[in-house]
Amino acid sequence: MYKIMISVGEASGDLHGASVANALKLACPDSKLFGMGGQAMRQAGVDIVYDIADLGVIGIVEVVKNLPRLFKLRDMLAEVMEREKPDVLVVIDYPGFNMRLAKIAKKKGIPVVSYISPSIWAWGKGRAKEVAETVETVAAIFPFEAEAYRAAGAHVTYVGHPLVDIVKPTMKKDQAYRHFGADSTKPVLLLMPGSRQQEILSLLPDMLGAAEKIVTKVPDCQIFLPVASTISREMLHNILGNYKVSVKLTDGNNYDLMNIADVGIAASGTVTLEAALMHLPTVIIYRVAAMTYLLGKFLVKIPHISLPNIIAGREIVPELLQGEVNPDAIARHTLEILLNKGIRNEMLDELHQVNQKLGECGAVRRVADVILSVAAKRSGGNA
Repeated sequence: MYKIMISVGEASGDLHGASVANALKLACPDSKLFGMGGQAMRQAGVDIVYDIADLGVIGIVEVVKNLPRLFKLRDMLAEVMEREKPDVLVVIDYPGFNMRLAKIAKKKGIPVVSYISPSIWAWGKGRAKEVAETVETVAAIFPFEAEAYRAAGAHVTYVGHPLVDIVKPTMKKDQAYRHFGADSTKPVLLLMPGSRQQEILSLLPDMLGAAEKIVTKVPDCQIFLPVASTISREMLHNILGNYKVSVKLTDGNNYDLMNIADVGIAASGTVTLEAALMHLPTVIIYRVAAMTYLLGKFLVKIPHISLPNIIAGREIVPELLQGEVNPDAIARHTLEILLNKGIRNEMLDELHQVNQKLGECGAVRRVADVILSVAAKRSGGNA
């Protein structure tokens, strides 16, 4: 039996962690899985020692404000490591916190597998070297990521992108329209404000302000908002009550919802790549504290912030940053996609090309194989 500790810090990581947990259970059913995660990982059979529901903070300034709480959490997880002595620690995304946890694991002689690793194409060689010196193996999800980590001296296995496995509709379109109570003859707008409370408070009001403007031009537009497991519905209803627009909240089957949507408005993050895989044209918005943004511009050396545009190497979907995030600008770009077939079709072609760059299916299984290989080496090969 292998003891495998998994650490994630937000809703998207929880979904990746759950997929990895399911693959590990299939490959090695008697493995003990535990760690920091959320509802999806719990349902996949992971013993959750800390629930991430109230954890999500973004940006340098925001993290600094929460440092005491994060230090306390780090120390608690270090105690769990000391007590359980896992054969391997798997860190998934959430790089600022997880790399500190990985360093503790290394000091304890526990090998680390990094999956959804720090974005070194944005942060540069210094971050790559830090990861290479800390982790046993990087399970790389992009070919260019694998090359960059190898150049920094890391042991790398290129596994492909997990979303290729995960992002698939479970219903036919007519079934999805019935499931969500949507009319197939009317346009569908999907609001995706993020999985962190801070994102909701920062971005959802501007999305709803834009939605009010959109329905004046497209009165029959149907608006849906999928609710992340980390977000309170009560908070959403309190915000929605301030706007004269009808929005239907949904739980689950997000890819089926994307499959019937005509356009999306999304916070920058994993969801933008999910939308790309579902061929959903999306307006991407991003706003953090001013100091965080200024520091980010100084530290990050890439022209785009959304994954579809980073992969394409150019802007194929609109990005609105900081002061550009306002109802007028969001509505203008969204209406262009809804009403201009030329713009919409060009965007769909570009999204198809992005999808072709993401590799073949099987990434999650390959990650599980990497983890079990590292665990076997640590335990002397005794399952």
